[in-house]
Amino acid sequence: MRHAQPMTPILTVNHISKSYPGLPVIKEASFAVDAGEIICLLGPSGCGKTTLLRIVAGLEPPDTGTVAFDGQDLAGVPVHRRNFGFMFQDYALFPHRDVEANVAFGLRMQGQPSAAIRARVGEMLALVQLEGYERRRVIDLSGGEQQRVALARSLAPGPRLLMLDEPLGALDRALREQLMNELRAILKSVGLTALYVTHDQEEAFAVADRVFVMRAAVETGEGGWIEQAGTPAQVYRYPATTYVARFLGFRNLLDGEIVAAAPLTVRTAAGDLEAADSPRPYPAGARVAVLVRPEAAEVWPEPVHGAAAAGKNLLPGRLLEASFRGSYYLLRTEHAGGVTLVCEASTTAAHLPAEGQPITLRLDPSAITIIERR
Repeated sequence: MRHAQPMTPILTVNHISKSYPGLPVIKEASFAVDAGEIICLLGPSGCGKTTLLRIVAGLEPPDTGTVAFDGQDLAGVPVHRRNFGFMFQDYALFPHRDVEANVAFGLRMQGQPSAAIRARVGEMLALVQLEGYERRRVIDLSGGEQQRVALARSLAPGPRLLMLDEPLGALDRALREQLMNELRAILKSVGLTALYVTHDQEEAFAVADRVFVMRAAVETGEGGWIEQAGTPAQVYRYPATTYVARFLGFRNLLDGEIVAAAPLTVRTAAGDLEAADSPRPYPAGARVAVLVRPEAAEVWPEPVHGAAAAGKNLLPGRLLEASFRGSYYLLRTEHAGGVTLVCEASTTAAHLPAEGQPITLRLDPSAITIIERR
């Protein structure tokens, strides 16, 4: 029986660090990307994600570390010889030229013949659903159409790697929702390896095969580093640290202590909670953080008091606020120990009590995760 050989990464970034005078930017960043994989560098402003992208592109030299593509060390290889594509937030289109001229720019720089250029431009415009737009001026296009032209221009020369820096950041939310799914589909259809930078977790989850969450400790003078790497589902379900959980927008983080391993049980100020699993094992007595994801809660129809809730993930409390959000209510509840939870409850669930009245939540163990307190 033949075994599949492990895939060799197409891009490797090893121990990259970068500082400017008095400003550390990146600290020991390392990762590898497989051919055809879409990787997203996700993090807040100042974590070094754009600088890391520029180092891979050859626009900035690292202080330490190496970047290699397809087995070749890129140290000393100039930008124009790397054959990487770029797409930036402002698109950098030529505003008073037509769509064809913009998409053809890289092809003309390569010295390709006119017939080949016209054929390739038509192919790329069909890919981004802009057939027939060749003669339109860029300034007459909508923001979404300009984004498609920028993508077509980036793809036309056939780059080995496409790098995208906040490519949807200038679009309104509704258009971003539409285009981020289309962007992933286009990149996958051409099998292109991509390195994508964003500060928006929903965008990262929609586009990427793997997400690298970056963090910086500016207050201690440290540059950015990769705090966690994983698939979108892994990062969402199992944030490695409280920093990652907070950055992803999770609000329900409780202090806890492990009291049992099977089933995994943690003691919190609101009561003992059972969690389905954890990214890593913790011994009894370990001090941890408890993440209760917003989808964990179900409104329990019967009032529950005190000890009756023990071991059942039933938390009696008081409804502070219920905000109707269409397919669900956003609930803010208060429980023992002053614990406040913000959860989503289906509109088809049991009738909600009035604000200020008692409420009991049942928490699904599969939506409770034990994570590190850092």
